[in-house]
Amino acid sequence: MRPARLISPLRAVAAAVAGAVLFVPAPAVAAAPQEPASAGTGVSISPVDLDGPAVSTVKVTVRNGGPQRMRSLKVSFAGPAGWAVQPSVRAVDGSLAPGASADATFRIQVPEKRPGFVIRTFTATATYRGGDGGGTATGTRAERSGTPRASLSAAYNNVAITDESATRAGDYDGGGNSFSAQKLAAVGLTPGAKVDALGAELTWPDVPAGTKDNVASSGQAVALGGKGGKGGKLVFLGSGVTSAATGSATVYYTDGSSGTGTFGFPNWSFDPVTAHGATLVKSTDGRNRQDGYGNADVKYSVFAHSVPLDPAKTVEFVVLPSNANVHIFDMAIAP
Repeated sequence: MRPARLISPLRAVAAAVAGAVLFVPAPAVAAAPQEPASAGTGVSISPVDLDGPAVSTVKVTVRNGGPQRMRSLKVSFAGPAGWAVQPSVRAVDGSLAPGASADATFRIQVPEKRPGFVIRTFTATATYRGGDGGGTATGTRAERSGTPRASLSAAYNNVAITDESATRAGDYDGGGNSFSAQKLAAVGLTPGAKVDALGAELTWPDVPAGTKDNVASSGQAVALGGKGGKGGKLVFLGSGVTSAATGSATVYYTDGSSGTGTFGFPNWSFDPVTAHGATLVKSTDGRNRQDGYGNADVKYSVFAHSVPLDPAKTVEFVVLPSNANVHIFDMAIAP
């Protein structure tokens, strides 16, 4: 019997290495560059002539801002309620390459021009396949005729303040009641007095008691006069009639853009003073009724509230809420 064959340590190591499987990391693969974000589909509307009665031609332009070809494009167009449009929808033949545009024309019946200031809104909607993948996009255009009121005082339409010796001119709440000029003076609200609220410097109406001194809001367009400019919010000074004194104010900027904010005031009495998120400014004792001063044990109040602004833009004018329960004494921009 032969003796077992000895394997030297060096040969054993060499054999182990020879039989080993070596794992070598693969070289890193650079990530594929991402496509730049697309601007999305753009829909724009040409100017609309409001000097009616007439038939006006309007052009809607659709731009393919997506990375794919746009197909099956249809464009619809509409004006204010009751304005006839022909046709209401147009189909665009062929397809649009990325970055390309197509036009669709419509004819709209413009009625006789209305007196005063008015804003008319027009809307166009594109539906499509491909493009940016969104399937639909909308554009709007607001056209104005007339001129907004030069200031809030130019829009005064209600008597909120009367002298206790002559109360019959007042009708703040629709029931013949009003603030007492004497009681307002006792808390610092005299004609032309400065009122600081929510960071804005406001002015109490600088008119005699018993004359129009506030705006019962009903969608009036009002410029800010010397209180215009830029800021972070638009502050309103006022109070409400009933507990439903809320609404939306639309701010128009000098570049043609706009923004909308909602605010409200508590009822001038009985509501919680923080209702609708308002801030209490001053409270007076009692009120004037048609038969003279009374309700001395009840508080009647004035509040402040605000809507946000784009601080980079300059305010041109404001369209007040369409709710006559909202009464406004002044408004001003705050930082």
